[in-house]
Amino acid sequence: MRAMVLHAHGQVGGGVLVPVDRPVPQPGPGLVLVHVATCGICHTDLHVCEGELPPRPLPIVPGHQIVGTVAAVGPGVPAGLAPAAGARVGVAWLHQTCGSCHFCLSGRENLCPAIRFTGYDADGGYAEYAQAPAGFVHPLPARYDDLAAAPLLCAGIIGWRAIRRAGVAPGERVGLFGFGASAHLVLQVLGSWGCAVAVWSRAERHRTLARRLGAVWAGDYGEDGPWPLERAIVFTPAGQTVIEALRRLDAGGVVAIASVHLSPIPEFDHDRLLLGEREIRSVTASTRQDATEFLRQAERLPLHIETRSFPLAEAESALVHLKAGRIDGAAVLRVRP
Repeated sequence: MRAMVLHAHGQVGGGVLVPVDRPVPQPGPGLVLVHVATCGICHTDLHVCEGELPPRPLPIVPGHQIVGTVAAVGPGVPAGLAPAAGARVGVAWLHQTCGSCHFCLSGRENLCPAIRFTGYDADGGYAEYAQAPAGFVHPLPARYDDLAAAPLLCAGIIGWRAIRRAGVAPGERVGLFGFGASAHLVLQVLGSWGCAVAVWSRAERHRTLARRLGAVWAGDYGEDGPWPLERAIVFTPAGQTVIEALRRLDAGGVVAIASVHLSPIPEFDHDRLLLGEREIRSVTASTRQDATEFLRQAERLPLHIETRSFPLAEAESALVHLKAGRIDGAAVLRVRP
C-alpha cells in the first residue's frame, strides 16, 4: 500500500513526508482494518510534522480524519462492536483509552493518562489502509460524500467540544477567532441555534467565506466588532489571539481555546481583561460521546463543507498551503482514486 511517512520532524515543504510502499497490514486483536478513501488535513498534522507537540516515536503515518470502508476485522472483536465488511466508517483523533481510570469511568476519556491518538501514537490516514480499535470507529452520516465527511471527524468534533466548553447557549453573542476548517463548521452550528456570530481573521478570503456562511460580522483583529461577546472560541495557535478574545469579552463571558498547540499567551492586565468573572478554558481532545453528538448534528442540519482536495502524493504540499493560510474551509486528501 502507498503511505506518506514522517521519519524525522522538520518544516513542511522540506520533504518531511516520504512516500513509502508497505504491505497491507493484517488487523490485530480488537482492531478494524479500514480501506481509506479520504483523509482530512488538520493543523494538528502540521504540529506533528514540525515537532511542536510532545515527541512520539517515529516513523509515523499522520492523519486523523479518516473516511473509508471496513476491509477486515481482527480477532477478539465482540459481535456488537464488529462493523460489517464494506461499511463506511470514520476514524478520528481519539484512537484509544484505557477504559478503566477515573477519567474514563466518569465520561472524561479525553483526559485518560494512557490516551493514544491517531496519526500521532498510531499510524493514521495518509495511507491506503489504516487500523483502529473497533470501539473507536464511527458510522458516518450518509448525506455527506467521502470528501465532505472527512472534516467532520476532527474539525467538526473538536469544534463541537469547543462550543460545549465555552458554554454556548442558543441566541448568545459568540466570537470566533481564526476561521479555518473547524470554525467554518462551528459557525453553521451556532447559526442553527440562533446565535449572533462575529468572526476575526487576518485573511479577507476567510472573512468573505464567514459572511457567506452566516456570520453577522467579520473583520480583522484590529477591529473591535459589533458588540461585547458572551462567548468566544480561539482556533489559532497564537497566544496573542487569546488576548484579542479577552478584550472583546463581556463580564461573565468565557473564552475557550480549541488549539492543540498554543504559543505563550502574553502578559496581560488582570483588572482590565479578566476581572468581572471572565473565564479562560482549554479544550483537550474529545470523547466518543462528542463524536456521536456532533455527527447527529451534522446529519440534522445539514452543513455546507468547503473543501479543497489533494492527491495522497501531495500531502506535504497541502500542509504547506494550510500553514500559509491558503485553504478556504478544509483540506482533504483523496487517497483512493
